[in-house]
Amino acid sequence: MKLYIVLAIILSVHLQARIGESKQLLVVTTDDWNSSSGKMQRYQRDRNQWQMMGKPIEIKLGRNGLGWGIGLHHIPKDAPYIKKEGDGRSPAGIFKLKQAFGYAPFKIAYPYHVYQESDHCVDDVHSLYYNKIIDTTKVVSDDHSHELMKFSENYYAYGIVVDHNGIAQGERPVKGAGSCIFIHIKNIPTAGCTVMFESEMKKVLQWLDPDAEPLLIQGTKKVVDDLWKEVDGHNEFTR
Repeated sequence: MKLYIVLAIILSVHLQARIGESKQLLVVTTDDWNSSSGKMQRYQRDRNQWQMMGKPIEIKLGRNGLGWGIGLHHIPKDAPYIKKEGDGRSPAGIFKLKQAFGYAPFKIAYPYHVYQESDHCVDDVHSLYYNKIIDTTKVVSDDHSHELMKFSENYYAYGIVVDHNGIAQGERPVKGAGSCIFIHIKNIPTAGCTVMFESEMKKVLQWLDPDAEPLLIQGTKKVVDDLWKEVDGHNEFTR
């Protein structure tokens, strides 16, 4: 029990330090765990106060709603849903954002990578490259299932990689805990990503500031309020 308390304190300090570095948040809220739609609100920190930026953005989530993912938060013992591979749920919690991406160059401040058809995100839990984006012209993949990072639809024409379950290079994912989580373009529920119209996606990308260490906070209204108290000691965002 004492070890658990020590680990909880260490985790709490780590989370507070991480959120303390951030000056931009993408906050996604839904009505309940099984809702496949919600709203995203941008926030910017100014003199230790979080201020809303722009109007709420209508978004779609996983077709089956939300499940706790793996990020900068701790998962409560009484969690109603835990994100798993193929469950059709988007991850709830606090997550770093990795690079933005698209099909063609896009002049923005945030790190942005142009993907080709040869770039794959591996969702095969048996692959050595599970939950990694690989360039198949440089890596011989052992997977039997993956997502193309560029294809005929415009879904990935603009997007952001969410650092869920160790997708970043050098991080080790938990097998079966969910893979290939992005924020991107689409107007219907997904297998686990958070999506919006192209015009809104481009607006978000243009707003992101790499020096602001932006984060994604995602969950039901109660979950978001609890996460906010957990990392910053407040009940809700300053509006």
